[in-house]
Amino acid sequence: MNQKLEQLKQNLKKQNCLAVAFSGGVDSAFLLKTAFDVLGSNVLAVTVQSSIFPMRETEETKEFCRQYGIPQIVCQADELSIPGFAQNPANRCYLCKCRMMQVITDTAKKQGIFDVAEGSNIDDQADYRPGHLAVEEFGVLSPLREVGLTKAEIRELSRQMGLPVWDKQSFACLASRFVYGEEITREKLEMIDQAEQLLLDLGFSQVRVRMHGQMARIEILPQQFERLLQESVRRCITEKFREYGFCYVTMDLLGYRTGSMNQGILTGGN
Repeated sequence: MNQKLEQLKQNLKKQNCLAVAFSGGVDSAFLLKTAFDVLGSNVLAVTVQSSIFPMRETEETKEFCRQYGIPQIVCQADELSIPGFAQNPANRCYLCKCRMMQVITDTAKKQGIFDVAEGSNIDDQADYRPGHLAVEEFGVLSPLREVGLTKAEIRELSRQMGLPVWDKQSFACLASRFVYGEEITREKLEMIDQAEQLLLDLGFSQVRVRMHGQMARIEILPQQFERLLQESVRRCITEKFREYGFCYVTMDLLGYRTGSMNQGILTGGN
């Protein structure tokens, strides 16, 4: 692990200036702080704000950059305006990532920075991630994957560095909560955002609310199942979810896992 960290630093030293696509998650925060430690003010954090990311995520990126004195630019992107995106095809992530990479690389170039890096790790290769193709097409660097860092290693190194996000829950854009083929709208995104925020406010540490038509499928850590099934908690969730617009509320018995909407694609099912 420490050898990988040293290799990462050596690789980053080869850059004169670097823009880091900063979402506020564990991976991109670790990459950004490590790059800043190596390159100082020659590093720029570029954060994209849009309807598929909760505002709390953007505010957390701003606080992180303020805490460490890292220059940051927050730019806007409207993924719902991308042709075909709202229909939620299987390559939705690719369409979205292309728009994001375009916005980020354009923003960096305006600042005179021509090298951009993003924070995917080696574990991401195990899931269906069409967005990686967009990263490659735009020539964006993936330093953490390049040195073979895993998610667990990144969390541990972040803990050792004292980064406040080291144990932050994993997060993917809200568009990943929809079954492929279901139309994505601002209203539905708001429903999911409200539902997940409620679960976080109730103390659940890792959550996903997947949308299947009028049904919400809740994914939480198995060790928190008992809490969700407590009468008062269950009643609160059910009532609030119905206020948000869901007709049915279910709990996934397999619990939280990344990429559960990709299961049909990975297994060849529908």
